[in-house]
Amino acid sequence: MKQFSAKIASFGAFMALAAVISSVLSFIGYNLRVLMWVDMWGETMGWVVRGGVLVAGGLLYFVFSKLSDSPEEA
Repeated sequence: MKQFSAKIASFGAFMALAAVISSVLSFIGYNLRVLMWVDMWGETMGWVVRGGVLVAGGLLYFVFSKLSDSPEEA
């Protein structure tokens, strides 16, 4: 279970980092290829999606990193 939790925590960290990078790049007119679809429905919806990905990634990271650090019960 610890390996699974660690992988999910890593995926959450990737999601949060991708959202932050996408937000920064959006200010200078660029975007990550994997997140180009977020602006399909307009700029406001793009920011909503970026914020959602950031929050979801952060939650996955913090919750599953705590689970992978906790001692396993027999």
